[in-house]
Amino acid sequence: QVQLVESGGGLVQAGGSLRLSCTASGLTFSMYTMGWFRRAPGKDREFVASINRNGGLTEYANSVKGRFTISRDNAKNTVYLEMNNLIPEDTAIYYCASPSLLYGSRTVSETSLYNYWGQGTQVTVSS
Repeated sequence: QVQLVESGGGLVQAGGSLRLSCTASGLTFSMYTMGWFRRAPGKDREFVASINRNGGLTEYANSVKGRFTISRDNAKNTVYLEMNNLIPEDTAIYYCASPSLLYGSRTVSETSLYNYWGQGTQVTVSS
């Protein structure tokens, strides 16, 4: 079955950086669009970033554009989220996700189109 395992979360001061990783198994990774989402305390899960299957196209939520970078290494079945200039509002549990359908060369931002989710990794940004 599909498994997604995130790592790299932690506690960081405002202005700092973190790099999240998500390693996938049970799917032909290079064929799938991947996404990062987050859930802040008391809020719904929200889209953060998506990357198409070959890494040539990316999409970001407005709140993270210019600060976060999504990338992937298909040889390692891993997708990354580089987070810079972190602010307290970035505090959340971060999840990587994969759809069960193929979306060609598109990115996907709709939460409902993702079927497989990791367990999440906590990111806490102190002020």
